[in-house]
Order: sequence, then C-alpha cells, then structure tokens
Amino acid sequence: MAEENKEEILHMMRHSLAHVMAQAVSELFPGVKFGIGPAIENGFYYDFDLEHHFTPEDLPKIEKKMKHIIAQAQKFERVELPRAEALKHFAEKGEKYKVELINDLPEGSVISIYKNGPFEDLCKGPHVEHTGKLKAYKLTSIAGAYWRGSEKNPMLQRIYAVAFETPAELDAYIKQQEEAARRDHRKLGKQLDLYSINEVVGPGLVLWHPNGARIRHEIETYWKDEHFKGGYDLVNTPHIGRAGLWETSGHLGFYKDSMYSPMDIDGIEYYAKPMNCPFHIEIYQSKSRSYRDLPLRWAELGTVYRFEKAGVLHGLLRVRGFTQDDAHIICTPEQMEAETIEVLRFSMNLLKAFGLTEIKAYLATRPEGAVGEPARWEEAQKSLMAAVQKEGVAVELDEGGGAFYGPKIDLKVKDAIGREWQMTTIQFDFNEPERFGMEYTGADGAKHRPYMIHRALLGSLERFFGVLIEHYAGNFPLWLAPTQIKVINISEETAGYAGEVAAKLKAAGRRVSSDLGHDTLNAKVREAAMEKIPYVVVVGQKEKEAGTITLRLRGNKSVFDVKLDEFIQKTSAEAQTRALTSPY
Repeated sequence: MAEENKEEILHMMRHSLAHVMAQAVSELFPGVKFGIGPAIENGFYYDFDLEHHFTPEDLPKIEKKMKHIIAQAQKFERVELPRAEALKHFAEKGEKYKVELINDLPEGSVISIYKNGPFEDLCKGPHVEHTGKLKAYKLTSIAGAYWRGSEKNPMLQRIYAVAFETPAELDAYIKQQEEAARRDHRKLGKQLDLYSINEVVGPGLVLWHPNGARIRHEIETYWKDEHFKGGYDLVNTPHIGRAGLWETSGHLGFYKDSMYSPMDIDGIEYYAKPMNCPFHIEIYQSKSRSYRDLPLRWAELGTVYRFEKAGVLHGLLRVRGFTQDDAHIICTPEQMEAETIEVLRFSMNLLKAFGLTEIKAYLATRPEGAVGEPARWEEAQKSLMAAVQKEGVAVELDEGGGAFYGPKIDLKVKDAIGREWQMTTIQFDFNEPERFGMEYTGADGAKHRPYMIHRALLGSLERFFGVLIEHYAGNFPLWLAPTQIKVINISEETAGYAGEVAAKLKAAGRRVSSDLGHDTLNAKVREAAMEKIPYVVVVGQKEKEAGTITLRLRGNKSVFDVKLDEFIQKTSAEAQTRALTSPY
C-alpha cells in the first residue's frame, strides 16, 4: 500500500473512531454536549461538555461501549442540509457548539452531517464504510481544553486516544510510549541531578546543575572544535538590542507576539533578542566587504528569549530561554552551492557523532507571497537539492512550504526508540540582507547583494540535551558522562588502595568519584547504578594484593582481574575518540 494512501485510510479510521467514541459517551452519559473530534497524529480526540467529570476509571467503560458499537457494523451515512435547516436542527438538539460552528460558515453553505446508528455529528467526512472496519484503538488520557482554544470560552473535557490499522501496530506504539515514559528526560533529569526548572526563577527557564553543565561543556567544546576545523569564526553578541534594530530586521513587524515586553534604557526601548541574526549582520556591516572576504562563516552559541504559552512548555523540549547553536554563512552566488553542500555534510557528521544516524531531509520550497527574486530562490533550491543528493540522504519535498524569506532544509533524526525529532535547519534568507542593505564589492568593482544562509545544527542546546537524555536513557557514553568512573571499596582495609586507584584515574584525566563509606558493597553498587555511571571500579583485598581492579559495567556485567594501566589506556582512548560504546 502506498504511504499516502495508508495515511488517508488511517485518517478516516481515526476520525470514524472519534464519532464512535462520542456515541459511546452519549449513551453512557446522557445530556452531554459535543465540541469537536478530529483525527490527529497517531490517533484522535473529542471534546465534551457535561457535568460528570471524567476519571481514568471511565475510559475502560467507554472502550467497552465502543466495542459494542463497532460489533454492530453501523453504516456511516452522509446527509446534506441547507445552512438554515442545519442551524435549526442543531439548535433544537441544544448543541450550541455545533450551532456556533455553522454560524461561522457563509450564507448558502451546504452542511454535511454523518450518521451511524442513532448517532449523528456535524462533519465534512470522509469516513469508513461502517464501524465494523474499526479495530485497533485505545483511550489514553483526559485533559481540559478551552472551546476553540480561547481562555474566554468554556473549558471542555477532552478524551485522547491512539488508533492504528492493525492491533500489532497499536501494540508496538503502546510499547514505544511505555519506553518513552521510562526515558522521560524530566524524570531522568531529576534522578541524575542534571537540571531544574522552578517557579521562583520562572517557567521555561533552565537551571543547569553541575552534572548537566558538565555534559553541556563537553557538547560545546566538541561543537567549537569542529567549527574551528570547518573554517568558522566564533562571535558573541548581546542579549538585548534597541527597538530600531528589530524594526529594521522585521521582527517587530511579524514576530512581536513571541518577543518579551520592551525595557526602557535611557528613554529608549530595548528588547531581549529572539534571534541572533540581526547582530551578526551588524558585525558584517561594521566595515566594507569585498568578494575576496567571502565566504564568511560566523557561529555563536547565542542565548535567545521567546515567549511560549505556559501550556506548551515541556521540560527542556519547549522553553522560554535557550541557547541556539547558530551560524550565518555570507557568500557570493558562485560560492552558494559549495557552502550548502558543506554545511549539510557538517551537520550530518555532527549528529552521527552523538549516535543519531537515521536522518531524513525535508526540503521546503518557495511559497506564494515570498520575498526575493524568483531566480535567487531557484538557485538556492537547486543548491539545497544538490547538497542532499551529494550526501545521499533521503529527502521529502514540501512544495510551497518554505518561509516567505527563503527555502530551507530541515533534518530530522530518529532516536533509539524510533521517534523522529527535528534538529538541523539550513535556511536561506532573502529578506534581511535586503532590509539591512548588505553589500560586497565584486570583482567588477560594483556593489552586489550577498547570499545569507542561517543554520542551526543541533537546534538549541536545551532541546538537544533533552533529546540526548531520552536517546541514551540517561546512559551517556563515557565522553559525555558527568562522572565517568566511580571507585568503591569492599572493606575499610582497602580504602587506602581505593584512594590510590582514584588518584591515578584522575591524574589520567578521568572524571572520578569515590564511595569509601561503610555501606555494603551491594548498596554502593545500587547507588552507582542509579547514577548511571559508565564504570564502577570495585577493589577488595584480592585486588589490593594483585594490584588489579574489578569492573562493574552498566547492565550488571562484571570484568575481573583488570590491570589498572590497561583500564586507563582503554578509557583514555574511549574518551578521546568520543566512542559511543565501551571496549569491555
């Protein structure tokens, strides 16, 4: 079955199941009023207005009633009514939310209703032939939802569900979700003491604890080293800028709702920066540029601030202040394709270094109302396609899906449990070079407009870190682990030898902690396992006399009679090569 056809069938099944769930609720809870019930990614939901407050115990009852409806193989039938008749019909039924939806439709509209058994709903369709074709579903959760997403409207009760074409696909998805819950970066972040977010500082603002900051340091160091190797220069820019800067860039015109309120400094309005690009352009504008200066590759780990509603904040994955691994490439038309190919190659290599190897590209092209010359768009799009073809990465074309100011490539990766995450964005910009009047002097002595490419490879350090926590399930490879080795002794008599071992490991550059207390060996090992430390070095009288160590690896594997010098040599190589697996 073609992928597009399968998606269409899944959408129909999920939307049909939403009707079945609404019918089940109406039969179990008379007097309920209906909001909307669309199909969504992986499932569906329906919004209800009723006095009874749903509880988790209600979900199996609703599922049982749905099963009964499905067994009846009720046929889905479409009925069309004139707008006035549809209004009267739903008003008489007391369905005020349906009446509001119909009132929003133009005069003269033909309104479609779908019926199955005794149930009917305002709906465009389409649906499956009958309820008997619906099998693989599960109701998952209950939430509150304002009618039509506005806080000024009534709060309805929403039931979410997942649905797939076959029970096997449903089971696989449920298992994936269970594994995702086990890997949840918010839970592991607390367990491993990596970061926190609290109401005192403010929602969406991350406090990096020493363990998390150590991992961030390793990521940043690797990122900077690779950028220097790739011919980039690093820049640093302020956290705030005058209103005039954001007026020139256009952010105050089209992005103001995502910017924080201005602050008054010396009678002039300043804004916290939502993006780094205007600052990089101002560095470019600080002196005249020649074609001989180009390309310029300027990168910054720049912290930006964007307003996000409280309801969408989610651990490290959706925050209000974050550090973007930003860069801008400013080049001539002749350099554009080579630069695009190189930045894609660079991004692919960077992501693979963290074990993110399943990568797909999404190329978004020119939309209606775009700014910039069509010829420039065409050249930019060709260079992006040349880059994905050169790298041999799978690509999906999004015709007309680009931003108004330039085409782009998004790279999405699959994590260890098969979920897709967007990471890299490579975005051409024909807007800001024009707005800021960026120029360079060409070989012909005339002034020319450069091409500018925005790119963020990891996206933001906060979000990338959250993805890594879940990808690794907190079991960071040695080079990233905040504590790489923990040394524990079996008895008080071997505490001195344990201290010597720890000192030698530290001298070799390893990040080491020690537990030389009076707890039992099992208690010490359990504690180290909770901390997800790559190597636990155990020393007792036998190891002391032989001058060796015993290793406990994650997963409870033990390696005996290991020579300390050999262990130092192997772990040094493991750390220096940024290996993702242990040599033991």
